[in-house]
Amino acid sequence: MQRFFPYLVGLVIVLAVASSCVFVVRERDAALVFALGEVRETVTEPGLHFKLPPPFENIVTLDRRLQTIESRDPERIQTAEKKNLLIDSYVKWRIIDPRLYYVTFGINRRAAEERLSAQIRDALNAAVNVRTVKQVVSSERGDIMREVLANVDRRAKPLGVEVVDVRLIRIDFAPEISESVYRRMEAERKEEANRLRATGAADSERIRAQADRERQEILSKAYADAQEIKGQGDAQAADIYARAYGRNPDFYSFYKSLESYQSAFSGSDDTLVLSPKSDFFKFWSDASGKTRYNTP
Repeated sequence: MQRFFPYLVGLVIVLAVASSCVFVVRERDAALVFALGEVRETVTEPGLHFKLPPPFENIVTLDRRLQTIESRDPERIQTAEKKNLLIDSYVKWRIIDPRLYYVTFGINRRAAEERLSAQIRDALNAAVNVRTVKQVVSSERGDIMREVLANVDRRAKPLGVEVVDVRLIRIDFAPEISESVYRRMEAERKEEANRLRATGAADSERIRAQADRERQEILSKAYADAQEIKGQGDAQAADIYARAYGRNPDFYSFYKSLESYQSAFSGSDDTLVLSPKSDFFKFWSDASGKTRYNTP
C-alpha cells in the first residue's frame, strides 16, 4: 500500500491541476479570463472551456440576465409650473460588454445600480421640468418614458450596459399641492360638465322645435287632405241625393222625414210643441204624406 501512495498523491495533484484548467460558462453568464491581472479574453459561448491554472489565469463570471432596478423611495421632481411630483419608476437593464462593465464597476452590481439610478434621476428631471402636471400625469406620459429610456441608454452604453426599458409606476402629487390640484381639477370638470349640459339643452330645444314644426306640417297636410276628401265625399253625396230625389221625390221626402224623426226623438225626455197638422207629422197620419185634417 505504501508503494502506491506516491502514485495516488501524484494522481490527486494531476486531477487538481486539470480541474483548475477547466471552467464552465452557463447560458446566462459571461466569463472574463484574467492573465496576471489583465483581461485576456471574454467568453460568452456556453459550454466547457480551458485555461491555464492559477495564478497564471483566473476567471471572473458576470450575470448577463435582465436585471431590474426599482426606486426605493419616490423621486421628488418639479414640473414647469413649479409643482412637486412624487414619481416611482423601474428600469430593466443588462450587461452587453462584460469587459467595459468590469472595468467600470468590477463585480459590484450595487455600484452599477446606483450609477444607473443617478442617471435615471437626471433624465427624469430633464423630461419633467419642461412639462406641466397635466402633461406628466396623462397626455405625455409615454413620451416621457421614451425620452428617459433614450437618454439613460445613451449614457449607459459606454459603461457596458444596455437599458432595455424604463417605466413610471406611479405619479403622485406632493402633499402640499394635492389639495389645490384636486380643487382645480374639480373646477375644470364642473366647467366641462356645465358646458356639456348647456350644449345638450340647446340641442334638445332645437330638436324639440324641429319636431313640433314637423308635427304641425304633418297635421296641416293631413287636415287639408281630409277636408279635400270630405269635400269630394259631400259632393258625391249631394250628387247621389239629387239623382235619388229626381227619380222619386216622394220617397226622398219620406226618407228625410224619417231622419228628422230620428234626430228629434233621440233622447228619452225630448219634447216638441207642434201642431198635429204641421207638415212635420204628415207621414204619421198617412204613408203617402197627405194629411187627413181639413184646413179651415
